[in-house]
Amino acid sequence: MGWNGISRGGILLGAVLVLSGCGGGFGFGNFLGGGERSRAEVAEIQERDRAQAGGVVGQSTIWDLFSNAQPPSTTVEVNKYLWNASLEVLDFLPVQSIDPFSGVIVTGYGTPPGGGRAYRAAVLVNDPALDARSLNVAIMTRNGPASRDTIRAVEDAILTRARQLRIRDRNL
Repeated sequence: MGWNGISRGGILLGAVLVLSGCGGGFGFGNFLGGGERSRAEVAEIQERDRAQAGGVVGQSTIWDLFSNAQPPSTTVEVNKYLWNASLEVLDFLPVQSIDPFSGVIVTGYGTPPGGGRAYRAAVLVNDPALDARSLNVAIMTRNGPASRDTIRAVEDAILTRARQLRIRDRNL
């Protein structure tokens, strides 16, 4: 065999020993064999992606390309009738913050006409459909949350006014 046969065997044996010695969490062992460190890194990356996406990672299909689903950081389509009706029904409350791109209206305290108690409201219109599920209303008094009946009455007034606005637009 000679020197070349021993040399090749020695080099091969040395390479195997070096690579096997690196299998304990450092170097090529994790790169080639997928050791503990690489699994932990993958889990950390998946957790970070899941937190950023706000949902489950890795469960998408080809049909997701055809859906109209957008990440939560994009704007929400707001139903214009619900939006305008909310502003009209709650016009006695001073507007503190308004964002038509996310569908949020926040008001300060105000007293309704003919009433003695001060209220403040937060309204979220989160869907383009003219539907009760598209409207979320939270009403507070100075003593805490308003009664469920009060909130329901305001929601009904907003929905009724939104339907009136839509009917008016159809007649034009």
